[in-house]
Amino acid sequence: MTIKGKACRNCRKIIEKGKECPVCGSTSFTTFWRGYVAILDPQNSEIAQKMGVSTIGKHALRLSR
Repeated sequence: MTIKGKACRNCRKIIEKGKECPVCGSTSFTTFWRGYVAILDPQNSEIAQKMGVSTIGKHALRLSR
């Protein structure tokens, strides 16, 4: 499965449309990211806690450039 979109450089949220991140409001994005994690329950997820993610959705694991 291929996920298209861009990742926010600040919070790693992956979005497909828009010029502003719906989570943090940043306008800095990259299309150079690898891997993603789908967070369904951020408060009970160890991965979300380690990544510092507090919202539901897809987040990039690794950003480059």
